[in-house]
Amino acid sequence: MERIQSINPERIAWCCADHGITPDELASELNIATTSIERVMAGEDGITFNQLRNVAEYFGRGVLFFLESGLVDETKVHTTQFRTLANQKPELSAKLKALIERVEKQREVYLSLCEDLSNTDRIEFSSPDLHGKNPSEAAGIARRWLGLSDRNNFDSYRETIEARGVLVFRSNGHNGKWQIAKENPILGFSLFYPTCPVIVIKKQDWESQQSFTLMHELGHLLLHKVSSIDDEQDLQSHKGKELAANAFAGHLLVPDAFLTHIHDEEMPDEVSQYDDWLEQPRRTWGVSGEVILRRLLDAGRLPQDRYIAYRQWRTQLVVLSKDGGSRKYRHREPKHIFGDMFVRTVLDALDARYITLTKASSYLDNLKINDLHQLERHIAGL
Repeated sequence: MERIQSINPERIAWCCADHGITPDELASELNIATTSIERVMAGEDGITFNQLRNVAEYFGRGVLFFLESGLVDETKVHTTQFRTLANQKPELSAKLKALIERVEKQREVYLSLCEDLSNTDRIEFSSPDLHGKNPSEAAGIARRWLGLSDRNNFDSYRETIEARGVLVFRSNGHNGKWQIAKENPILGFSLFYPTCPVIVIKKQDWESQQSFTLMHELGHLLLHKVSSIDDEQDLQSHKGKELAANAFAGHLLVPDAFLTHIHDEEMPDEVSQYDDWLEQPRRTWGVSGEVILRRLLDAGRLPQDRYIAYRQWRTQLVVLSKDGGSRKYRHREPKHIFGDMFVRTVLDALDARYITLTKASSYLDNLKINDLHQLERHIAGL
């Protein structure tokens, strides 16, 4: 097969450096002969068009990117939001960087479809004024802005945030391009835009954990108006913007008024019994026991050594792996990943014939056509 000429080796070198691999490792990943990659890096015609296409797909670029002359202008390749996250966590894996770029593309798809549909019903994001407010005051304003009731779970929190013009994605539990690997310490990130910001939450063992991460990221968007990426240490931090986002999330999920429903005299002696003691409020408010205990600690109603002992006990719990589960409800996965607002917009565009079935499938995690029709019926409540 004919080899492609005029491949820009500097662009392949830049992509390799950006992903933290060498050209030889790239060749191994894509099953391309090392000598072929070496010829390309020397400015010679070393690979075929199909191989170049595989290189482009691996790096999330178009084929033409590698045929253009000149050095890469990073400000044109990576958005300000992407560069902000990469600067916060320089050790980000190549897969996570690719996920961030994939999320950005999904946002562009959503906005483009809304424009095609002349979607006047789409709520524009408009942050409430929280300037100068303490965490309790800011959280109270945010609860009213979101219209939260006293009974919630992760899905209801997500829906109310989406209804305020924020896309909320959740990583897939199955291995694939929408997964944040279980061993990856990142729990979530947010991309701030004046129009339609995005929050991405890592799928965790308990949805109550996801709820706190969700509100932490919302805190960054509303309080700081910046993009942010957070791991477990950030969600336990007592410094700067992370402290503010943590306090905001805690007060939003468990306002002061909620704490009146917790009776200190009923507190067990053993920290292993705390979750049972707090079972009803945990279920009602859709939060973890740790969030409630943290609020009690900050309110001076729980000794710090008891809180630390509880956290140590929690870390020792063994969670049974759920890997390898059934894909019986594969058609519902796009809603779990991208949220109801995104999925309905894609289906509306399909119904209005602005996009084809193939294009709709590509936007919805490459659903098979039969699964896509099942998803339509599910969304319609049939």
